[in-house]
Amino acid sequence: MSAADVTTAADTLLTAERTGTACPPVRFLLADGDLDAAYAVQRVNVEHGLAAGRRIAGRKIGLTSPAVQAQLGVGQPDFGTLFVDMAVPDGGTVPAGRLIQPKVEAEVALVLGSDLPHRDCTVADVIRATDFALAALEIVDSRNADWDITIIDTVADNASSGLYVLGGTPVPLSGLDLRAIQMTMTRDGAAEPVSEGTGADCLGGPLNAAVWLASTLAAAGDPLRAGDVVLTGALGPMAVASPGDRFEAHISQLGRISVTFAQEGDPA
Repeated sequence: MSAADVTTAADTLLTAERTGTACPPVRFLLADGDLDAAYAVQRVNVEHGLAAGRRIAGRKIGLTSPAVQAQLGVGQPDFGTLFVDMAVPDGGTVPAGRLIQPKVEAEVALVLGSDLPHRDCTVADVIRATDFALAALEIVDSRNADWDITIIDTVADNASSGLYVLGGTPVPLSGLDLRAIQMTMTRDGAAEPVSEGTGADCLGGPLNAAVWLASTLAAAGDPLRAGDVVLTGALGPMAVASPGDRFEAHISQLGRISVTFAQEGDPA
């Protein structure tokens, strides 16, 4: 990979985030299909955030849906970094203009009580390391114009991370079957859901997704640590968010969680 190309792509995405103006897809700045270069772009901007005083809260897993993987022509998930300043309180409001082209998806979050250092991580390792699960919403965003993305674009763009919402009711994993959980998400209280799914729709189960992430990060020398929040991937389709929208998701065994998107002129 070219270091200059990686730097240019990272700067392009950072400028788009700062200005709120989407950029052309960054894949055109990198060698065709170079996933290592895309992750290098992501690392540059994560390091930039750390240098600016941001604090890492954990990681997110993307592309856990077989349908989305097929759409982008890949056979594996991807990952990004969560920062503390990306968190929105349950029931809170996303300020107008904070994101460029947001979409909402409901997920299971795991909060770790111990490290996951092994590159051959197992489901049992994840269960032992997890303190509790939470209902979660991920508000994804793309700095690439019109969501015109391939796997290269989304990886470089921190796995299309935007913001996230964590529920306030921690649930121990003992007795939970995360594959069997049911999720329904509505917009503005409408009876018709905008998204539905189950735990099994997330890479066969959220724990499978967490195993993939833990093994991948450990192999890269940057393992998951105690205290990390892990967003395990969407349980159903994403829903486009517009100013004024309020989304509420119900995830069986984990509870309800909601977020509102402010309109221009709403009080801060």
